[in-house]
Amino acid sequence: MLDQRLLRDNPELISQQLGRRGMAVDLTGPQLIAQQQRNLEEQRSNLQAEGNRVGKEVGLRIKAGADPAGAEVKELREQGNRLKQQVAVLEEEEKSLNLRLREQLLSLPNLPSAETPDGKSEADNLEIKRWGTPRQEEGLQEHWQIGERLGLFETERSVRIAQSRFITLLGQGARLERALISFMLDLHASKGYTEVMPPILVNSASLLGSGQLPKFAEESFRCAEDDLWLTPTAEVPVTSLHRDEVLPADQLPLKYAAYTPCFRREAGSYGRDTRGLIRLHQFNKVELYWFVRPEESAAAHQQITADAEAVLEALELPYRKIELCTGDLGFSASRTYDLEVWLPGAGAYREISSCSVCGDFQARRASIRFKETKGTQLVHTLNGSGLAVGRTMAALLETGQRPDGSVALPAALVPYFGAEALTPPA
Repeated sequence: MLDQRLLRDNPELISQQLGRRGMAVDLTGPQLIAQQQRNLEEQRSNLQAEGNRVGKEVGLRIKAGADPAGAEVKELREQGNRLKQQVAVLEEEEKSLNLRLREQLLSLPNLPSAETPDGKSEADNLEIKRWGTPRQEEGLQEHWQIGERLGLFETERSVRIAQSRFITLLGQGARLERALISFMLDLHASKGYTEVMPPILVNSASLLGSGQLPKFAEESFRCAEDDLWLTPTAEVPVTSLHRDEVLPADQLPLKYAAYTPCFRREAGSYGRDTRGLIRLHQFNKVELYWFVRPEESAAAHQQITADAEAVLEALELPYRKIELCTGDLGFSASRTYDLEVWLPGAGAYREISSCSVCGDFQARRASIRFKETKGTQLVHTLNGSGLAVGRTMAALLETGQRPDGSVALPAALVPYFGAEALTPPA
């Protein structure tokens, strides 16, 4: 959420930065509410100060010999009560204005960082680097063809169980998914991350804190009888792991690697990636999440991205690193690197990780601060996929496919899977 003080004192900056995202926003209403709120706060503060003065005056008069039940003291006490009533009225008005302003601010995205390149769409994203040599041959199969041939997953029966865009992993497919999750968590743990397995059901406050609500309500699955939603990403529960907390400064940075199943409606994506593991309503993901001091935020963004890249490199999967332009940024992000893995069968790079720095945007929504000798301030948060497991499996299947129908696995994964290759059924 954006800073109310910035809205009140420099709305032109907000309009300019949101304009970089391609948004034309009229901030007249929210700015007026913010100014009214400040005026009420000043009035309330003055009345409270006057009430404190009257209270002290009562004590001084009595100490000087005035009758506690006399007219002089009674009049002062009545004056004090009137001031308290006026303060209570102003507090209710402030509360109402705060709620109205918060509702309007919650719908505004984060401001892009100065380093984020300007652009209108993904066509304006910048390629930063490439790693590995993409496999390019005629006749390579796509992962869904390989999966069906090897009996790794079942699609049609999954529709019977749930609906389209769900998949059931079987045999070697289920074992490979489990191996990838363990491999990713172990790799991140070796780099100092604390492993987390949070609740899959999250409440509305958690979605609000991370930025999914109110904007992305239609993208999420909700439990009709409870204030609970199926988490779209572990970013949501991990943000709220420290919601409404003040963290000791010496605990920072906090680094978490969280595994969760994730659930998304994928609204508006019908007709895209309808086969295989790329775009499902339910998928597994290992998420990286940092809580840091503001001055450590930029360096942490480079590191969390490098940690996601390390998974791809350990699995010998060629990829490219893309910096998103302002027009392609996610709602809560101020700067983002996407990692796109090469899929030889499809002959294309596909996103497998998005690593973002969010500044204090999520921390303000979720009220997460840290304490130093000079007081408290908001932490900065960062998140990145480390990695999306299904898409990693898709890349492994297409990269490791061999003429005999088997699929070679990278050496780093062999101890987790228990074999050097996936083999066709007998």
